[in-house]
Amino acid sequence: MFIQARPGKNEILFNIIKLKTMNEKRDPNGDLLPDHLRITRFGKFFRSASIDELPQLINVLRGDMSFVGPRPLLVAYLELYNEEQRKRHDVRPGITGLAQVYGRNTISWEKKFSFDVRYTLQINLMLDLKILLLTIWKVLKKQGIQNNEQETMPIFKGNNQ
Repeated sequence: MFIQARPGKNEILFNIIKLKTMNEKRDPNGDLLPDHLRITRFGKFFRSASIDELPQLINVLRGDMSFVGPRPLLVAYLELYNEEQRKRHDVRPGITGLAQVYGRNTISWEKKFSFDVRYTLQINLMLDLKILLLTIWKVLKKQGIQNNEQETMPIFKGNNQ
């Protein structure tokens, strides 16, 4: 298991629970190697089947997360959001969301944030059901799991970088 602090609704931190898919290998300077060099063979499988997300059901039961909403990102990104992007924290984060069904790791950060904010403004039961059904379809088809350059999304560096 992998447990890490993430910002939730109103930017309140909670501990997200996931299956660990990467090792802790470091370069000679002590810095973590890039994600694509640290992901394990099982990690690739878990991620491709979205199995690594299943422990987040515990987060849903605790009330930290919802089934649908913007994915909870790293705490370090909080200081990098502009005011529009910060609106993603107006709702509980989700196991899946608009950005996951419309591109996941294959879309830019700007597009991802646009989907997140759009969700917060349009939240309703029918939209949630549509996202859940599309998520099941995307997982079965293994669409949008990784972008062409690496196994995970590149690090978000803010809007001006």
